[in-house]
Amino acid sequence: MDKNDTPAGDRIAKVLARAGVASRREAERMIEDGRVKVNGERIFSPALNVTAKDRITVDGAPLAAPEPARLWLYHKPAGLVTSASDEKGRKTVFDELPDDLPRVMSVGRLDLNSEGLLLLTNDGELKRRLELPSTGWLRRYRVRINGSVSEDKLDRLRRGISAEGVDYQPMQVTFDRQQGANAWLTIGLREGKNREIRRAMAALEVTVNRLIRVSYGPFQIGNLQPGEVEEIRPKVLREQLGDSDGPKVQRRRPDGSPGTKPGVRGGKDGPKGPGGARKQATEAQRAGKPRPGRGAKPTEGAERPAGGRVFGARVPGGAGRPGAKPAQPGRGAPSGGRGPKPPKR
Repeated sequence: MDKNDTPAGDRIAKVLARAGVASRREAERMIEDGRVKVNGERIFSPALNVTAKDRITVDGAPLAAPEPARLWLYHKPAGLVTSASDEKGRKTVFDELPDDLPRVMSVGRLDLNSEGLLLLTNDGELKRRLELPSTGWLRRYRVRINGSVSEDKLDRLRRGISAEGVDYQPMQVTFDRQQGANAWLTIGLREGKNREIRRAMAALEVTVNRLIRVSYGPFQIGNLQPGEVEEIRPKVLREQLGDSDGPKVQRRRPDGSPGTKPGVRGGKDGPKGPGGARKQATEAQRAGKPRPGRGAKPTEGAERPAGGRVFGARVPGGAGRPGAKPAQPGRGAPSGGRGPKPPKR
């Protein structure tokens, strides 16, 4: 077909998704159900391009102008269903979100008994983009299993495993520690098939009794508490496309009240402005005080966006950063090692 013969505009399902009505796939189902009209005529096929001049209604209501794409981090507690409604009447994540949030969709899912980081967006196209396997973002989980596993068994996961007739791609697996009858692992994967980790571990004859997603690509759960929501502002989304502006976030508790201010450097009385930390360290050294400790490094292996930033650093589960080295005397908080140098005379 000649390029000049291509209809103007965008596919109707894409337009609906961009306006936050639903994901593109859900929008196609709405069209097939006859819920969408274009210029007063009901349509039943998504094979239609529309422009800004077309009048679109969904369930009789005019289509609102598309809002800027927005993204939130949500710490999903265990016991909530990741769907808009549940046929069994169980509570969903959307029942527990703050009231001032707009209509949002989840990027992927976490099953009923899983917890941790869940991305939310108001934009169907952004949802689709972040879910595509071609995006290649690593999802990292802290996994507690009942029993123990040998490195030989874990190598089966690292090579790729088949379970219940489904082939799973190789996983990144680190054994963290044994804790009584349980063991903690850190598992990274890029596919994210339904119940992938639980089924793969069952193939190794062990049971997962806790599963926490701690990161999704460059986004990490950090110190976000269960039920809390943190908005990633548009600058971060632009950073993912190659811009270098740093992230700014706004945290909300489940009741809608503002949460703690993340990312405040140096605390209440810490250094402010360019060079503040260096100036504080110099003054402390002159006064014979210990040099202020350096901040913790980001979680090992965490993926970074184009601007080099990683959002959040701590992981739940009690084991801390996998492979972390103990603090060295003389660095960070005093630990009985070398003390501060005496002031020069």
